[in-house]
Amino acid sequence: MPRVLLIDDDQRLAELLGRYFERANVELDNATIPSDGLAKLGNGNIDLVILDIMLPEMDGFEVCKVIRKTSDIPIIMLTARGDVMDRVVGLELGADDYLPKPFEPRELLARIHSILKRANHSPQAHTLLNFESLCIDTELRQVNLDGKTLELSTLEYQLLELLGQNPGKTFTRDEILNKLKGIDADIYTRSVDILVSRVRQKLKPTEFIKTIRGSGYCFIGKKS
Repeated sequence: MPRVLLIDDDQRLAELLGRYFERANVELDNATIPSDGLAKLGNGNIDLVILDIMLPEMDGFEVCKVIRKTSDIPIIMLTARGDVMDRVVGLELGADDYLPKPFEPRELLARIHSILKRANHSPQAHTLLNFESLCIDTELRQVNLDGKTLELSTLEYQLLELLGQNPGKTFTRDEILNKLKGIDADIYTRSVDILVSRVRQKLKPTEFIKTIRGSGYCFIGKKS
C-alpha cells in the first residue's frame, strides 16, 4: 500500500483526504507544520509528499528545497491561488507536479497514481546507457557522472532517460510532455524549459542536451 505524507496546516483537509485515500488503498500520514513533516519523512517509508505552499515556520518552497537536498522523493505542490508563478517556482525547485486549490480528491489521487507508476516503472531494454562520463542505469533508475551519483527528481530522471535512450533525436516540448505526463499543459513551454534547465545544471560542466531552436531538445552524448 503506497504511503503518502501530506504537509498542510489544514487539518480538515487531512481528515477528508485520509478517508478518501483509505477507500483507494492509499495510506495518508499528515503534519500541520514543516518540522514535523520533515521528521516523518526522515523516518522513511514515505512514497510521495503532498506539500502546501502556505505553511507556518517556512513556506512550501523552502520545505521543497530542504527535501531536495537529500531526497528525490516525488513531490506534489498545492497552490492556493492557482498562480502560474507559484507553479513555475515549484517546478524550478524540483517539484514533480502541482495542483491548485480547491481540487477534487479523485484528481489528486489520479496524479499520485500516475507519478508513482512512473517512479516504479522498469524499462524493458537498455539497462545501462553509457556516454563517456555519464552512465544511466535504467534498472536502478540511477545516473552517475564522472563516477558520482546525481540526485535527480522523478521528472528529471525521466527526462534524462527519455533523451538518453534516443541520442540524436530532437524532441519537441509537446512530445516531452506526452512522454512524461507530469506537467499541466497551460504553461507547458515554460515547464519543459525549466525541467531541462534543472537537468543541465546537474550535468555541468559537460553539455549533453542541446537546444534545437524552433524545435525542441536533443541529447548529444556519444555512446561509449
